[in-house]
Amino acid sequence: MGAVLTGFATLAVIVALGYLLGRFAVLGTGADVVLSRLTFFVATPALMFRTVAAADVTDIFSAGALVNVLTVVVAVLAYLVVARFLLGRRGAELTLGALGASYVNAGNLGIPILVFAVGDAAVIAPVLLLQLLVMVPVSFTLLDLQTGRRGVSAGRVLLTPVRNPLVIGVALGLLISVTGWQLPGPVLAPVEMVGAMAVPTMLVSFGLSLHGAPLPGTGAERGPLWLAVGIKTLLAPALAYVLASEVMALRGSELLGTVVVAALPTAQNIFVYAMRYGRAVSFARDTVLVSTLVCVPVVVMLAGVLA
Repeated sequence: MGAVLTGFATLAVIVALGYLLGRFAVLGTGADVVLSRLTFFVATPALMFRTVAAADVTDIFSAGALVNVLTVVVAVLAYLVVARFLLGRRGAELTLGALGASYVNAGNLGIPILVFAVGDAAVIAPVLLLQLLVMVPVSFTLLDLQTGRRGVSAGRVLLTPVRNPLVIGVALGLLISVTGWQLPGPVLAPVEMVGAMAVPTMLVSFGLSLHGAPLPGTGAERGPLWLAVGIKTLLAPALAYVLASEVMALRGSELLGTVVVAALPTAQNIFVYAMRYGRAVSFARDTVLVSTLVCVPVVVMLAGVLA
């Protein structure tokens, strides 16, 4: 567990550095957006390509992957039932809430957390593909219908995942893994160098985004917020642990990796979607922030117990 604590301390220092850079406007206005785009379009796809390409495809699409997919499905259903019938949520707010309770931060904090906790980020690939290939198109279609948004064709929604650089990076990595091709050193060297900047850059970007953010959980969205955070950071990893250990009989690093993936916080994408549709914006922002903060002690505890 000492290595995990050291890892989280390292992450915290880099996030704090980003916050200070934002606090004193060292990088200027909009630096968090620029760095986020750099990691999203360049660094993280390179990192995911190299990670997946070097992994055994049977380890990627394993029993642990099935557990994580089932956990996401249960998290969505749990939020829909409780929020609809107990909290009275409807329409786009209900859809965005379900995403907040289930959509894993796979491409941002998820990668560094897995690297420090498990030593490998390849386990995130199946959940990343599920989210980008299934959850995003379905959610966009629902939100278009619920908000009356026009101008976004069905074809464009369906093609969104294949234009996503993370999907492209994972897909190319899977191609290399399945075929067993060996890329020459001059090709891999720049990919590895670019991928190496993904984790620190995304953490600095996250720290920048925290500057000026309002105190979460103080408005009318308290109920939906804590419901989503509770499902995402407590129910999901508990369910993943039961399924992985008792049903799939996973042990060691495979069990830890599966449960850590389930415990990862809500992705910042949800805030972007809320902004795009103009619904549940404060809920999405606060869910991302609070679930990220709660995730830290949860993952440390998991590492201490399961490692």
